[in-house]
Amino acid sequence: MKLSTFLLFILICVSSINSYAKNIELTIVSSDGQQVIEGAVVYDKKARKAYRTDIEGKVSIDSGIKLIQIKAKYHTPLQLNIADITKNKVVMTHDQSLLIADQKLKHSKGHKLWGNYSEYRANNDLISYDLSIKVDPEKKYISGNNKIRFKMLKADDKIQLDLYQNLKIDKILYHNKALTYERDLNTVYINFPQNLTKGEIQEIDFHYSGYPKATGRFGCFTFKKDSEGTDLINTACQGSGSMVWWPNKDQQVDEVENMIMRVSVPSELKDISNGRLIETNVLHSGYTEYVWQTLNPINNYSVSLNIGNYVHFGEKLGNLTLDYYVLEQDLDKAKKQFKQVKPMMLTYQKYFGEYPFIDDGYKLIQAPYTGMEHQSAVTYGNGFKNGYNSGKGSPDWTGVGISLKFDFIIIHETGHEWFGNSLTSYDFSDSWIHEGWCTYAESVYVEDQFGYEDAIKYLNGYKSKVENKYPMIGQPSVAHWPTSDIYFKGTLFINTLRHIVNDDEKWWVGVKTFTTEFKKSHLYTVDVLNFFNRYFDYDFEKIFDQYLYFNELPTLIISKSGDTVKYRWQSNVEEFDMPIDVNANGRKIRIYPSNDWQMIENGNDFSVADKSFYINTVFM
Repeated sequence: MKLSTFLLFILICVSSINSYAKNIELTIVSSDGQQVIEGAVVYDKKARKAYRTDIEGKVSIDSGIKLIQIKAKYHTPLQLNIADITKNKVVMTHDQSLLIADQKLKHSKGHKLWGNYSEYRANNDLISYDLSIKVDPEKKYISGNNKIRFKMLKADDKIQLDLYQNLKIDKILYHNKALTYERDLNTVYINFPQNLTKGEIQEIDFHYSGYPKATGRFGCFTFKKDSEGTDLINTACQGSGSMVWWPNKDQQVDEVENMIMRVSVPSELKDISNGRLIETNVLHSGYTEYVWQTLNPINNYSVSLNIGNYVHFGEKLGNLTLDYYVLEQDLDKAKKQFKQVKPMMLTYQKYFGEYPFIDDGYKLIQAPYTGMEHQSAVTYGNGFKNGYNSGKGSPDWTGVGISLKFDFIIIHETGHEWFGNSLTSYDFSDSWIHEGWCTYAESVYVEDQFGYEDAIKYLNGYKSKVENKYPMIGQPSVAHWPTSDIYFKGTLFINTLRHIVNDDEKWWVGVKTFTTEFKKSHLYTVDVLNFFNRYFDYDFEKIFDQYLYFNELPTLIISKSGDTVKYRWQSNVEEFDMPIDVNANGRKIRIYPSNDWQMIENGNDFSVADKSFYINTVFM
């Protein structure tokens, strides 16, 4: 062997060893029955980097780490030297006294089946749906088929899909031959006659029919009449599952790359769905088929039918088409109210980057419920009035007068095109990424249109809606939509982050970088934390922990004696050290409280900037 060849061989071996040594694999389990813990956070404080355990309790961390912190809901946090961990397994002590109300929540078998990204889901990667559906308004009946293309990630002979159990499976075809299947509530396990080869692209044709069940907040699939007595049929399935009306892999983790929808409706009606209309076919049966194409990845709950006596008008903003579909009798009101769309789009693109789905366009579609963030097909039912007109309480949504300056549904639901549709959480448990950020988008719009003072006033109006009963991070893999605090407390948390950064120019560039970096991708809370740590060069770990993983707010304990003010944090998180602005002696200053007492001399007229920082304050 020549020396050069030998040296190359040694170099390859060393490189392979280094590559092998890049990561340390750990498994995190609970003292409660040795159950694996999904969603535990392993934190490297030196590098300011967080890692999250997967559904098997496993996590892969960089090999150079010496000291880690491990945190998990309902468990006592740990700080460990890597060298002290044996067999790459860490047992965390379960504590029944932590988050008592949250631990008492029960999750049904159906939700566990839906929420669990099981081996028969994880063994394949979706490529496309080609959904055909015929809707019979008179019988309130649907029938159709979905051609599902997917790539096998491992050799296997079974996959898992979802369809509500009240709907009939007519047949499931593979190469024109019927497959066998088993049903367990809304879960469908499909069997193949032999192992499908890893890496191969496969297609099945799933035929079904039945009477869709109205369920959930907006009914999910509803047959109604408009004000003129004409059929009006709509879908809105977030929280209930799109499997209510069509067969699919009903998970946020895996989105198809593109989709075709072929919707057949009585010819006197029209269907408006996601993406762009590429064909209209008049059928012999008195039905018309509308064919819609979505060119971007799309989550299942965003897939939408809107069937009625729709008329169209539209406009453009650069190369972005803005199309509006409303009932004919409401056309004049819509033309006036929808003038808010263009300035909103200008604001959102200014702060969050280009509209994520330009290929598919933007639509605003009238619906018989308040609204939903269906991708490229946002639905609207706010009565063509400003504020939030849900029929429950005042339209002045945050109660401070600002809400009446704009149409809440247009502004909020469109914000989801960035937060929810473009940036999508892997699991319901991290839904604050959708709702907290989208609610924050409302205040971004207010600030851009009406000024900073109105935005802060608007944001703080949400305080009355916060319950602080459950943490914003929910339990993973059980299809559980967390507390409504993900909206209200979520936006107040983000506003707090802005004022911790204390540099608006850097903040807004950072927000735009965040939405651009994660454009059309999935993320966990640890990904948000890692981005903020890196971009703003600050350790936000303790702050994220307190606001997201606990229900209680941090409390600033204040003691005044003469001109001396003493203060410290009271928090669930040890060594909590969030900075905060206060007013003392007529000027604003920044203090850096910890869990230990600190003091200010000459602290006359001491007050906390609690409009900028969402905290509790207690004066002793």
